[in-house]
Amino acid sequence: MPWPQWLWSRSNTDAGDEGRKSSLPWEDSSPKRTGGSWESNLNSIDWSHYTSPQTITASILTTATTLGLLRLYKAYIRRIPSVDYLKPGLLRRRSLYGYVSRVGDGDNFHLFHTPGGRLLGWGWLPWRRMSDIKKFKGKTVPVRIAGVDAPERAHFGRPEQPHSQEALDWLQSFILHRYVRAYPYRKDQYGRAVSTVYRRRWLFWKSDVGYNMLKRGLATVYEAKFGSEFGGKEEQYKAAEARAREKKVGMWQQPGVVAKLLGRKQHTTESPREYKTRIAALEKAAVGSEKVK
Repeated sequence: MPWPQWLWSRSNTDAGDEGRKSSLPWEDSSPKRTGGSWESNLNSIDWSHYTSPQTITASILTTATTLGLLRLYKAYIRRIPSVDYLKPGLLRRRSLYGYVSRVGDGDNFHLFHTPGGRLLGWGWLPWRRMSDIKKFKGKTVPVRIAGVDAPERAHFGRPEQPHSQEALDWLQSFILHRYVRAYPYRKDQYGRAVSTVYRRRWLFWKSDVGYNMLKRGLATVYEAKFGSEFGGKEEQYKAAEARAREKKVGMWQQPGVVAKLLGRKQHTTESPREYKTRIAALEKAAVGSEKVK
C-alpha cells in the first residue's frame, strides 16, 4: 500500500530544511553583537565622576591619613628590640620608654622598649606583662647613662674600685624592674645607647638618674675627651658633683673623728677616669715586660 502523498511531502520538506541549515556552516547562529569597536566603547564610558571634587578630596584625605598613621606607627608604636634597630635618624629625635630588665653596672642597664606604655597594654595585658623573664633575652637595648661615670666593678681580671658596689646597689634600687624614659644621643664603642635617663616619681615630676647619682657621690662627671654627652646639662652635673664633694658623701666621704682614732687615715679619692688610666698603664707595662722576657 503506498504512503499518503501528504506525509511524504512533509518529510521531504523537513529534510530539505535540515539540509539547508547544515549546508550553511558560515552562518553564525549566535546573536550578533551590536555596537562598534572596543575603542568606541571605551570612549563612551563616562569618566567625569573620577575627576569630581568630591572624589579627589576623598582620595587625598585617604592617602594623607594612611601616610600619617604609618609615620605614627614608625615614630611611637613600633618596638625597638635591640640597639641595631636604633638608626641614626632616631638618635636625638625621639625617646625610648621601657622596662629596666637588668642593671649590669653602676652606670648602665638593659631596657626592654615598651612604646605607648600602659596606654597600649604594657604591664597589664596578659601577653604584655613583664613577669616572663624569657621575653627579655636578646630583645633589650643596652643603655649607658650619659654624662656620668660610676666606680668600676671587678671584671676582665681588674680589681674592684671602692664604692662600686654601693653605686650598683643604689641604681638597682632606683630603676630595676621599673619604667624609665631614655633620650639616646649616640651609640658607643660597646654598642650601648648613650642616653639621659629619667624615672617618673609622680604624675608630672620626673627624676634625672645621672643627676641623682652625682649628688649622692656615687659617680663623677664623665671626663673622657671623646664621646662625652650631657644633653645640655654639663654645668648642672658639675655643680651637683661639687656639692657632693663639699658634703663628703658617697665616694667623697672621709673618715670621721672616731674612725681616725681607730687608725683610719684620710685618703685621696680616685675618680673612675683616673682608675681606668692607671689600670691601663699597668696592663701596658705588664705586656711590655712579657715581650722583653
